[in-house]
Amino acid sequence: MRKTFIFALSFLLCWAAQPSVHAQIKINPDTLACPIVGFHVGAVTPISSASHAIDLNGNKVENATMAELYEAPWLDFGIDASYKWRNGLFVNGDFTFMFGGDNLQNRTERMSDIYTANGLIIGSNGTDAVVTAHNRALAWKAGFGKIFLLNMKKNPNSGPFVAANFGMMQQQTIFTLNEQVDAPQVNNDYGLLYDHQRRSFLLSQEIGYWHMSNSAAILNFRVSIELTEIWSHSTRDYIIDDLMGLRGKDNNSYFDLLCGIKLTWMFPITGNTSYDYYYY
Repeated sequence: MRKTFIFALSFLLCWAAQPSVHAQIKINPDTLACPIVGFHVGAVTPISSASHAIDLNGNKVENATMAELYEAPWLDFGIDASYKWRNGLFVNGDFTFMFGGDNLQNRTERMSDIYTANGLIIGSNGTDAVVTAHNRALAWKAGFGKIFLLNMKKNPNSGPFVAANFGMMQQQTIFTLNEQVDAPQVNNDYGLLYDHQRRSFLLSQEIGYWHMSNSAAILNFRVSIELTEIWSHSTRDYIIDDLMGLRGKDNNSYFDLLCGIKLTWMFPITGNTSYDYYYY
């Protein structure tokens, strides 16, 4: 009993003599360098006043731009990958899919040889084939940007940002049919005569706000407005568009200006924003 008492007393004296140690989280979170993956959704509309098409002689071509072909706005979604450095610089790449819903304009005038006077495409069984026609575009781009970190004390990983990108796009008209009725006029290779497929080089400029949460991994996002300039040429050997007065090789040059707004949800691979820990 005496030995137990002496041991307990010695332990208490040694413990009392030690300096107290407390963990304290630094009030200000640290900046973060990390790879990020994510996805985006948004809406895109062409700016008709800035878009134009010209022929080989430099003459303006009417009813030929994306704004004149398709009603807007179009949906835009895709996947993103980026790397952010601690100083706010980042590189970014994305793959984007854009489309509208049955939005080809003036279709009976463009394809007058396959539409009836009532505006129908007659299927192989003699009934309305119920053909829908909409735009579809696939694009990839890559670039770089800068986040302006305005509040280093509360959140050093968030702030307004600007970015510039370059890439490629392919766009065209897609025809879909009633599953019960075939329409060979726009099916298979015949549809290529009317699909306006074009490939493009593009540049884009983006401005918005980049937010990365100090604690919640799912609350990392950026919202932005993006302008995209597109220079394109037809990929088809033969195109029919009676509204454009085109039956043959499409040698026109096209410029389209698009404006879009999008929300990108981001998932940092390395986890949440880190904190410094101090001990005293």
